[in-house]
Amino acid sequence: MPLTQILEIQSLPQAIILFAIATAVILAVGLKLSRDADILADRTGMGEALAGAVLLGAATSASGIVTSVSAAATGDVNLAYSNSLGGIAAQTAFLVVGDIWYRKANLEHAAAEIANITQSALLCLLLAIPLVAYALPQVTLFAIHPASPLLIGVYIFGLFLARHDRKDPMWIAKNTPDTRVDEPEEEDESAPSTRFIALRFAGLVAIVAIAGLVVARSGIAIATASGLKQSVVGAMLTAVATSLPELVTTIAAIRRGALQLAVGGIIGGNMFDVLFLSASDVAYRDGSIYGAIDGSARFWALTGIVMTLMLVLGLIRREKSGPGNIGFESVSVLVIYIAAAVAAATVL
Repeated sequence: MPLTQILEIQSLPQAIILFAIATAVILAVGLKLSRDADILADRTGMGEALAGAVLLGAATSASGIVTSVSAAATGDVNLAYSNSLGGIAAQTAFLVVGDIWYRKANLEHAAAEIANITQSALLCLLLAIPLVAYALPQVTLFAIHPASPLLIGVYIFGLFLARHDRKDPMWIAKNTPDTRVDEPEEEDESAPSTRFIALRFAGLVAIVAIAGLVVARSGIAIATASGLKQSVVGAMLTAVATSLPELVTTIAAIRRGALQLAVGGIIGGNMFDVLFLSASDVAYRDGSIYGAIDGSARFWALTGIVMTLMLVLGLIRREKSGPGNIGFESVSVLVIYIAAAVAAATVL
């Protein structure tokens, strides 16, 4: 049966079954995806933080961008916007799950890496651009707002900046017994070639993208049956659903000891989620998507900024342990996300 027919969900039981099956696929494939990303990070010299941002970030965001673009193309602006920015809040909260999973020390302490701090600052900048675009006159060229290419340009600049920070850092994290240093792992001679691993990685990305799209579509069907409003559906259900690959790959990376990869994968996925808006603006043909959003969508952008800034504080402070053996930043991020979810469901 063609994928387009599979995604034409006819009933709530069908939606639940598809959601469960696709989630199981993401769980199985995500473990292998994280492993290959770690190997490619070592062999290419990218480092785990940058590989997490570029490789895992792009790989795990494929289904989310399809959801946002398809929603924008049909005029569902708030669903497209909140799916993008609500996903950032959900994925940042997933780091709390990773912190709880890693029992040796606070994850942000052990995963010391200047590139992750650089990318977190970049993420806040990217999140601020749509808010500024909303406040300014909605000038477009071919129905595309100047903020859309600006987002892409800032993202590319940030990657070069993070790469430079890794190769020639001006700030170096203090080494402690709990610090996990990003060093290439030794491989035996029978290990597959880099080309083979890259091709296998691409194949896994395609599987995760399809499974993630099924999760998103079935999630929308479940949400529609619940009668939730569009922005809440985007921020609380489809955003979490399309973010499941990030959760799986984060836990898998932590299990491998690739802590910088785990943190970098979340931050990188978040940066890709902001880029959803550029693609959605192109798909939305009735003018600028930035001027068409409502207050609840802007609320999730601000929530993402606040949560990311708390993460940056944790990455800088590097508290060794805190409540439940997690850092103050994880506690704060979790509280902020829960409060934002309650506000979105009851107030906005």
